[in-house]
Amino acid sequence: MTTWVNGALVADEAAVVSAYDHGLTVGDGVFETLKVVGGVPFALRRHVERLTRSARALGLPAPDAGRVREAVAAVVAADGRDRLRLRITYTGGIAPLGSGRGSSDPTLVVAVAGLGSWPATTAVATVPWTRNERGALAGLKTTSYADNVIALAAAHAAGAEEAVFADTRGRLSEGTGSNVFLVVDGRLLTPTLATGCLAGVTRALLLEWTDAVEEDVPLEALGTADEVFLTSSTRDVQAVHAVDDHRVPTAPGSVTVEVAATFERRSRENPDP
Repeated sequence: MTTWVNGALVADEAAVVSAYDHGLTVGDGVFETLKVVGGVPFALRRHVERLTRSARALGLPAPDAGRVREAVAAVVAADGRDRLRLRITYTGGIAPLGSGRGSSDPTLVVAVAGLGSWPATTAVATVPWTRNERGALAGLKTTSYADNVIALAAAHAAGAEEAVFADTRGRLSEGTGSNVFLVVDGRLLTPTLATGCLAGVTRALLLEWTDAVEEDVPLEALGTADEVFLTSSTRDVQAVHAVDDHRVPTAPGSVTVEVAATFERRSRENPDP
């Protein structure tokens, strides 16, 4: 039994929620994905804090942090594999069919899958759809992910592994499941949160551990940057070797290599920074 559903570990095939759960019917929920290495979840504190921020911003009651940690520990111990992708999902619970919420308790699910290794470099495709930096969900990690599903499918159809969005003003924003960093004239940059991008945990750590700075840049900057890399909680730091039909000059470049080494060392020293 390796999935936690509303207070109990259950077998994967029994890991179900109601057909009337608001997270299913209208996407009224939030989630976090993190890596587990050697039985230790990475940056769990930060992920639980962001889950809480997202829930509150969505108008959901704050999750019980202790209960979330209990569920994570139980699932990790029950699974036993060395490398896991762990997902915490928290929804509005059972509600009427429609946008209005019900009065039931929220749903909490913790599930895991094996975590493989990402390729050393990847290709990304820019997509015609935008992040709405002024939308109600801007910057929240919600279960309303259909935009990302469509964009990622388009990237795959173009021969890329990740899609990258601009915001409504044409500024570089983020990928479907990643933050974007680029090196321009020796400076390490990442888009500001004003572009509607997610405040990624890996992104935040690199802003603390390196000389990276937040700066608004146009989407087109990807085509002229000296280096580009993606970050996320499962890929850590991944160099980009191509943006659409443009080849990035070096992948991984010297800055990317240094940043990846710093992240690996600092995360090994403290798994819950």
